[in-house]
Amino acid sequence: MTVSDSHVVLLATGGTISSRSSRAGGAVASDTGEQVFNALGSRVSHPVRVLDVFQKGSYLLTFDDMLRICSTIKEVLRDPKVLGVVVTHGTDTMEETAYLAELTHGDERPVVFTGAQRAADSDAPDGPDNLARAIAVAGSKEGRGKGVMVQFAGIIFPAAGVRKSQTLRLNAFANPDFGILGQISDQGQVALAGTGSRLEALPLPEVGGRSPRVDLVASYPGADATLMHASLEAGAEGIVLQGTGSGNANRSLCSEVAAAVATGVVLITSTRVDGGPVVPIYGAGGGGEDLRAAGAIGSGHLRPSQSLILLNLLLRINPDRERITEIFTQRGRPPEPSA
Repeated sequence: MTVSDSHVVLLATGGTISSRSSRAGGAVASDTGEQVFNALGSRVSHPVRVLDVFQKGSYLLTFDDMLRICSTIKEVLRDPKVLGVVVTHGTDTMEETAYLAELTHGDERPVVFTGAQRAADSDAPDGPDNLARAIAVAGSKEGRGKGVMVQFAGIIFPAAGVRKSQTLRLNAFANPDFGILGQISDQGQVALAGTGSRLEALPLPEVGGRSPRVDLVASYPGADATLMHASLEAGAEGIVLQGTGSGNANRSLCSEVAAAVATGVVLITSTRVDGGPVVPIYGAGGGGEDLRAAGAIGSGHLRPSQSLILLNLLLRINPDRERITEIFTQRGRPPEPSA
């Protein structure tokens, strides 16, 4: 391949797909992007140019690391010869990075995240198959206009709403509310459904810029406000409350929410439940309706992991509360089916 050829760019960031057993114990991300790519052998549907971003397990990533991946995506897409981008990434936080990429991706060309559940030196690694399929999707005409996707075990998901649903099984991901976009066969045939119009991309902040603290606090039987209070004392500008049910908590947490909102902290209510929207229904001092009255913003269908990403991004680019409420309302709603 020459640089003048149409091609797919592979951005390697580490993860299980690049991991091998270490002498110190446990699997460690160690293979370069070229090593990950070379494991495919001759099974490549499009020419590929490989770039290493870093080599990390995704459980180690910071928000700035995710910004760096997104900045690199934008940089490589400046080349009109690039058909699309594949990002190899650890599965632990793939849902976060892929969603940040989706929020800030305004190009028609596809970006496809993939990875592996089995290490590169396992007896039957799944990474090469996932990567081959992701390259096929990224280089396809069918992928254009679909935004950022996650391809795993032949299933193609939109980045919004996707989440890791299995710790070890090869079909690691699910998307109960936003659904799937399509599939890709063993032979590389891409079948993608229409997704309707996409929302306008949000600005991508610079790596190393303003870094607001955003925390996750969970509600559970017997929870009090100690952890939320500690978060506020540590300087949190935003908190995602992982509620129960349709987005509920208790009196103690609700009182702390009201106090935090009064000082300008942005509170988002999400839920630990796998599917369905956050809806303010219940009262009695700590239900979802009480949280709404205390100033919490509902996350809609976004779960805590992606609510954290959206809130962190919004606090960096436009901390206006009304604008944050508006965007959570937009982004927390699954897209209307195409006609």
